[in-house]
Amino acid sequence: MYKRVMISYAILAYSFFAQAGSEQQQAPQFDAATITAFAKSVKHYAAEQGARAFIIARLGQPKEKLPAGFHFTHTAIAIYSQIELEDGNKVNGYAIHNLYQKAGDANVSQLVTDYPVDFFWGAHALKAGIVIPTPVLQQKLIMAIHHGQNKTVHNPKYSLIANPFNNQYQNCTEHTLNVINAAIYQTDNMAKLKVNTTAYFKAQPVAVSRFKLALGNWFADGLSTDDHPEKVATASFTSIANYLKEYDLLDSAVIFEQKKTVPLLSSS
Repeated sequence: MYKRVMISYAILAYSFFAQAGSEQQQAPQFDAATITAFAKSVKHYAAEQGARAFIIARLGQPKEKLPAGFHFTHTAIAIYSQIELEDGNKVNGYAIHNLYQKAGDANVSQLVTDYPVDFFWGAHALKAGIVIPTPVLQQKLIMAIHHGQNKTVHNPKYSLIANPFNNQYQNCTEHTLNVINAAIYQTDNMAKLKVNTTAYFKAQPVAVSRFKLALGNWFADGLSTDDHPEKVATASFTSIANYLKEYDLLDSAVIFEQKKTVPLLSSS
């Protein structure tokens, strides 16, 4: 009986965490034309807001599988750039700077630049998170990535629920936060960044029992909890938006859908 209970909990933990992270190649949930149209609408919305750099997020698995308080599974930074096409022509558009789990090894991440259609290719819902920083911070983000600080603050040891207050592991959202803080504090010194993160950033609690998380350690690749003290918390798209809002670094934060935008944060 005990063995059966353990197996059922293991299946629950695995199904909860499977494909919850930052996978680059996921099977499309919509036809190509629909995904392309949605990606274009996101680009147009961001351009209409005058965004030269913004934080972007997608939902990589059904929303009901996420812990309470989490709206998206993958977060990255979009930069308005000159993009060279396969035929050699150059166009202006948004390049998206991601941390993705490595194909075939979910415990390791790599940095990949892709574009809106690629970004939304495996999305489970046609909605996007869009956080637009103030113009000053946008420029600092552009310069941070131009100078390669997204690479120097990258730790390839991946965990889905990485603790943002240390550098033992990293996920896509913590990496995004690291780049934001590198831009804010004008440094890529990880020790200094983590001191400031601990002082000013509020992480999102993960509302899953430690028992299920421990099972996840055993049965799901790309998941570890040994970087957390007692309570498990991680960086989320919403916690980044709240962080920028608290320190007057936020222009706007919305959940963008095909025909509407909804405020991500309360007005209070």
